[in-house]
Parts: sequence; structure tokens; C-alpha cells
Amino acid sequence: MTYFFESYGCQMNLAESSSVEQLLVARGWTVAESADVADLVVVNTCSVRITAETRAMSRISRFCAQKKHRNLTVLVMGCMAERLRAELKKKYRRLDYVVGMFERDEFDSIFARIESGGTWTPEEQNHGDEIPEGNAYHFAPSSWKEGSFQSFVPIMNGCNNFCTYCIVPYVRGREVSRNMEDILDEFDFLADRGVREVTLLGQNVNSYRWEDPDTGSIVDFPELLRRIARRVEEKNRIRWIRFMSSHPKDLSDSLIDVLASERVYCRFIHLPVQHGSNRILSAMNRRYTRESYLALVDRIRTRIPDATISTDILVGFPGETEEDVEETLDLIRRVEFYSAFMYHFNPREGTKAYEMDNWIPDDVKKGRLARVIELQHELSAKQMRARVGSVLPVLVESVSRNNEKELFGHTEFGDMVVFRDQLDPALIGRFVQAELISLRGRTFHAKMTEAPVD
Repeated sequence: MTYFFESYGCQMNLAESSSVEQLLVARGWTVAESADVADLVVVNTCSVRITAETRAMSRISRFCAQKKHRNLTVLVMGCMAERLRAELKKKYRRLDYVVGMFERDEFDSIFARIESGGTWTPEEQNHGDEIPEGNAYHFAPSSWKEGSFQSFVPIMNGCNNFCTYCIVPYVRGREVSRNMEDILDEFDFLADRGVREVTLLGQNVNSYRWEDPDTGSIVDFPELLRRIARRVEEKNRIRWIRFMSSHPKDLSDSLIDVLASERVYCRFIHLPVQHGSNRILSAMNRRYTRESYLALVDRIRTRIPDATISTDILVGFPGETEEDVEETLDLIRRVEFYSAFMYHFNPREGTKAYEMDNWIPDDVKKGRLARVIELQHELSAKQMRARVGSVLPVLVESVSRNNEKELFGHTEFGDMVVFRDQLDPALIGRFVQAELISLRGRTFHAKMTEAPVD
């Protein structure tokens, strides 16, 4: 039997899709060339933004329509499955399975039922007004795929922050931290299989907190990073480690010290600010101010001078004024983010912001967002142009999709790099020293200055 995955949303969704995929592989399933010829299509959904839900709905509709003409099983999982379970079942009568976030430990049973031609009915869950504990299923099995030199390692799930615009705590539950020993063992597993780059994942990695059952001692995120660094040194294979996402209120000086002293961690920190106005930050329940955020950025850059910082910016929050927008633009200029994910407010039913008055009209939100994007693109381009001529390590990922005579890779700062006329497939999955020759759009053209450095 064959399967095909479509994932929408964040890197956590990609990691969870890979974990579920490994269950299918272990049962003898094989991946199909496309969704149109698969026996099972799994749509992993996201509810953080309406655009991700809209795309997922379109694909679910298409796959359910195909069931009229061929034998196909359609399974929807993820945050939208948790949030809109009843609506999905009512809207798509041919939809076979809707698996919410708190039922992920049922996948083996579900796949067994599919193989036998049976059906599966979830237990009815009624949490009332209580936010349930996060489900830790996705921590195992590993999301690593055969032959891959990059991997995700989830370290925690759920969120306790309750930002007023965010649906995550309601669909993923409260924070649950993964057993530290399991994390370290997974790093051994990945290193033994040639993985070179790992991204640690969590809704708020800075909230990681694990109690050693033997000693009662608490391991927080900085201590976890120290122990990962020591374990990685023993294997001497994994060279780059990243993490997402960090809440500014929880990024401690202790964590900055670890990032400064342990070179395995990339000098690229994603630090979502969301807005530059204290009034709007308070309405968002972010629990920091623009002043404290700017002070945190100063501490990072003082301790790690070569660090680059990316962010998320949300404009058009209910009640936002032109003065609030100007404060956001001012903060962007002060920080000079290297890159940013920028979006306007998407009302999510079930969040506190959904119930607020003074929604901003769509045309105003889009106009404000355009100004933010224009400024950030100017700052990003300026910083990228300054990198031309520098020599940096690059992880070679693949043959370029745009030119089969070029290799494609990226720097530790996330910059895309192509190598002209240097098509040696043996370099894929290896680090090379590269001189950045020129910049076209957001892609550097480079030449290798020496043999692979690993």
C-alpha cells in the first residue's frame, strides 16, 4: 500500500508528519509518487493562520472528490483537525479520518484498521473550559528519513503563554517537555546516520523544563543545550544546531552565554517581537515591552557580535493606530532584523482577540503590512550586500532546482547559496568553505575556496 503526505504550517508540522510517516514505513507502506496515485493521503493541517487552513480545505475537498472515482483513504490530522473536527466531518462526507492533536497515539491502530478495511471511531473528549495537557506522542518515533543529513528534534510541545491572537494553546494544550535522555539518545541516533544539521523544535523552546527522576534536579533550556553540545562533541558529526521558537520574555542571559560559548549553535536567532508598540504588546499579552526587547537584543549582540536576528511581525491587531505602526517601523529600524516573517492579523475564533472590538479593515491592514515589508526588505538587502566578498561555511544540500549545473546550499544564517559550474554530487551533505561572489535577489552566487571542511 502507498501513502502521500501534505503538510501545512510550521516546521513542527513537518517533523510530526515525518514521525507519522515512519510508522507507515515500519508497517511496510511505501511513499507514492504523488497524491493522485496514493492509497492513503494524509493532510497535516495548521490553524495558526487562515491562509494555511484555506489551502488545506481546498486540498481536502479535492481528495474527497477523487474518492468517487478510485479507492482512496483520506486522513486529516493536526491543529485544524482538533479545532474543526465536527465541521470537517459535516462538510466533507467522504472524509475517512479526522485525528485531533490529543489522539496521535492512536495512529498505529488507525493504520491497522485501514489495512484490514475496518473503521476507527475516536473517543469523545470534552475538556470544557480546561486546557488539556499537551500530547507528547510526536516525540517518538524519530522524524529522520533514510539518507537525510538534516533533521528535526522536538523537545517540547504545547504552550502556556496564551497570546490573545494565538490558537496554539487551545489545540496543542499546555506545555510538556520531553525526557532529556531521550533527546540525547536521538542525537546519538542522528549522528550515527550522518546527520549534519539539527533543528530543535517547540512552541516555546525557552520554556523547556525537565526534572531528573533520579536526582530531582531541574534541567532548563540552557542546561539542555550544554548537554547536547557535550554529546555532539563525542560523535563529532553534527555541526550545526538551530532552534525555534524563542519567546523574548524567556530568553535568559544564561542562554545567551551558552550560545556564545558553544559554537555548534548557529549564530542565527529567531526572536519574534510581533509588534513595536507597548500598548499593542500588552493587548497581545506578550508580557514584555519594546524597551525590554531592545535591551535583550543589545545583550545578545554584545555577547555574540556576529549574531543575526530574525523575527515575526504582526500588523493590524484590533485597535492598532497609525502611531502604533510608526512605533513598529521604528523598532525594525533600530534592531535591523536580518529577516522577518510579516503578516497581518488573522482572527482566530476561540482566541481573546477574536472577541475584541475595533477590528482593522482589511485594506488598511494590507497597506500597513506593505509598509513593514518594504522597510524590512530594504534592511535585509543592505545586510546581505554587506556579506558579498566574505568567506563562510556552507552546507551543500542538493542540485539547484533552477539550474542542473549548479549546487545549492545555505549558510548558518539561512542564506541561500548556489555554486556555478561546480556540480560534484559527492559534495551534497557536506560543508565547504565558500566565497560569496555576488547577490541576485536573495540568493548568493559563490565559489568554493577549498576542499570540504568536514
